[in-house]
Amino acid sequence: MQNLTPAEVMAQLDRYIIGQSKAKRAVAIALRNRYRRALLPDDFRDEVIPKNILMMGPTGVGKTEIARRMALLVNAPFLKVEATKFTEVGYVGRDVDSIVRDLLQVALRLVETEKTEMVKDKAAQMAVERIIDVFIPSRKRKTESGPLPFFGSIFNQKAAPSTEGEAEPPSSEAEDRLAARFRKQIIDGERDNDEIEIEVSAGAAQTTPFQAYGQQDSDEGGGDIPEALQNLLGGKKRRRRVTVLEAKRIYAQECAKELLDKDELIQLAIQRTEQQGIVFIDEIDKIAGSQGRSGADVSREGVQRDLLPIIEGTTVNTKHGPVKTQHVLFIAAGAFHMSKPSDLVPELQGRLPIRVELDSLTQADFERILVEPHNALVKQYEALLATEGVHLVFQPDAITAIASIAADINAHQENIGARRLQTVLERVLEEVSFSADTLSGQTVVVDSNMVVKQMADTISMDEVSRYIL
Repeated sequence: MQNLTPAEVMAQLDRYIIGQSKAKRAVAIALRNRYRRALLPDDFRDEVIPKNILMMGPTGVGKTEIARRMALLVNAPFLKVEATKFTEVGYVGRDVDSIVRDLLQVALRLVETEKTEMVKDKAAQMAVERIIDVFIPSRKRKTESGPLPFFGSIFNQKAAPSTEGEAEPPSSEAEDRLAARFRKQIIDGERDNDEIEIEVSAGAAQTTPFQAYGQQDSDEGGGDIPEALQNLLGGKKRRRRVTVLEAKRIYAQECAKELLDKDELIQLAIQRTEQQGIVFIDEIDKIAGSQGRSGADVSREGVQRDLLPIIEGTTVNTKHGPVKTQHVLFIAAGAFHMSKPSDLVPELQGRLPIRVELDSLTQADFERILVEPHNALVKQYEALLATEGVHLVFQPDAITAIASIAADINAHQENIGARRLQTVLERVLEEVSFSADTLSGQTVVVDSNMVVKQMADTISMDEVSRYIL
């Protein structure tokens, strides 16, 4: 954040989003204010609350993308929700508190990923040692420890005697030399293709450290106590036959989870949620109802009043502990075709003080969107078809024709913004994409004639000549 000035934030957003400078400036200032607040004295820092933002503009102009890219810049927990999910709260809808619980889960995944990256080297070393134990079972028996031997000692259970005729384990010195040789071979990848049988926890790859004790978050409380006890005692085990290369990956994941402090993860995630969380509430115009009306409008106004304390600042209880929302940044967005911001309840309007209106996209904007962003659609299709050896080349007149057709369709049908470009491009390249395996090594040139031919059933004949010129 120290290097991300508002101008730098806008420059980063410009790499992915064309235009909408007013909205970019608003989020850039909001992001910088978080950094400024962090530098304030402790006794004054809590008094400074974020200035939440209301974005107004038609669909497909970049509202969600601006918020998402802003969160990615600082690796902040980001959650996008639709206000319409909560339209029937109290009947069949979701509780608005689930917004905070879901945001905490996002933060938990972020923190776990960061901490796992920090311990990955040590986890890789531990994974190699576990694989050596598979190759030298006697070495594992000498160092094996866990919850079951402990519980066995409580009930005075003795270890089973060794079976008669079992081969004598090698001496410690010989065993060390053998382990050193295996270690070098495993690290160097010489045994990557060897198959071994390993014992892994069932579902280990899907279970995160903060779920290990049955603490999966949900709208209802309570955890699976038998499953939590099973995890405490080592979890379900199953045997798999895999290559050494795969075993290194599996064991590295398990070891990384063992190295992480689950309580520390939870505390860091709660702190990250409270201080850096960003919630994007889409379609807020759909819950704006006229005053004095009944039916669905009553339900919509109820949702607004439920959202109010969350945006204003409250404490939500989760399974991982209480989470405060006073410093979470809320960005609400809507097209406001059938309603206007003043249709929201006054209290909610007051909690969204920064208002920015996003511009509708023109044909010139479409032309820039096709080629300029870092992840431009034209670049995506060129890269996709290049994987099959097809060299795709877009002529300038093709870009103009695609943008013009998309703008015209938006004008005469439903205006879905830049998403219309995906519809047009997919139609134009449908035949090439279908036959790409037979076009390997060839160059396919996309010009305005090809665009018009592929879109002939969509555009009227009196417009065809205009696109070719």
